[in-house]
Amino acid sequence: MKKLLTSALALLTATAAYAADEVRLQLQWVTQAQFAGYYVALDKGYYDAEDLDVSILPGGPDIAPPQVLAGGGADAMLNWMPSALAARERGLPVVNIAQPFKSSGLMLTCWKDTGITSPADFKGKTIGVWFFGNEYPFLSWMSQEGISTDGGPDGVTVLRQGFNVDPLLQRQADCISTMTYNEYGQVLDAGVSEDELVTFKYENQGVATLEDGIYVLEDNLNDPAFADKMVRFVRASMKGWKYAEANPGEAAEIVLDNDETGAQTKAHQVRMMGEIAKLTAGSNGSLDPADYERTVATLMAGGSDPVITKMPEGAWTHAITDAALK
Repeated sequence: MKKLLTSALALLTATAAYAADEVRLQLQWVTQAQFAGYYVALDKGYYDAEDLDVSILPGGPDIAPPQVLAGGGADAMLNWMPSALAARERGLPVVNIAQPFKSSGLMLTCWKDTGITSPADFKGKTIGVWFFGNEYPFLSWMSQEGISTDGGPDGVTVLRQGFNVDPLLQRQADCISTMTYNEYGQVLDAGVSEDELVTFKYENQGVATLEDGIYVLEDNLNDPAFADKMVRFVRASMKGWKYAEANPGEAAEIVLDNDETGAQTKAHQVRMMGEIAKLTAGSNGSLDPADYERTVATLMAGGSDPVITKMPEGAWTHAITDAALK
């Protein structure tokens, strides 16, 4: 018996010694093609090839990725840079280690019959805005336009928008927040024609900010083992993203296979993946400093009420992508 126990212990020790390194990734939202690169990397064995045991944690309306990261519930999170920089200024030392998304998919979708043709026409209107950190780009934009968000004839009334398009369809709002790859399609699916709408892409308004970056806690990067794990994670993830770009239909199927809720449809995910591929195109995962500086400038150009009040320091690093992409 003693010999058997000794052998069993030796086997367990050997197994533990060769166990893959665990990585828990917290998503910003539910399982969908917005995160296809990570699901593709998991499905294709790219994480296995890097000796990683990756758990992808879906988000939702009641899940704030910075809080999950701060509480130790994840090793890395996906977050929009405005939210991440605001969290950093408030004392949570998050660092961008990779930026798979090159372009922004955020826009406002408005009823054309409201007479809105430019941002100046937002005055006196009701606009649906997502919160939980997603409101920062909008607030910064309105501040730069000199438009109050306190309502009244010379300001906009901000409707705290849920993660659906009902406020527009039910005429509770003149405009709502939409993503090119998701909610805009939902509006069209509801029977609204493009001719009935006018859209304002943040990219075209000069106020686009970076979305869906990979963030970790700064202190963790001081651990060589953690940093090495992130190098392998980023390398495998970007391989997944480039495969998803080249094979959008297959990528959408992989996402659906991982959707335990069964709430997504194939048509919607295929369309979403096609739009997502436009946003990740041109990125190898390394953060472009010019894109970062544009985002910071947008967030600081808020007059008396900017999203962030000072130039961030140490908010991003190329160390991980430099090692991952060499």
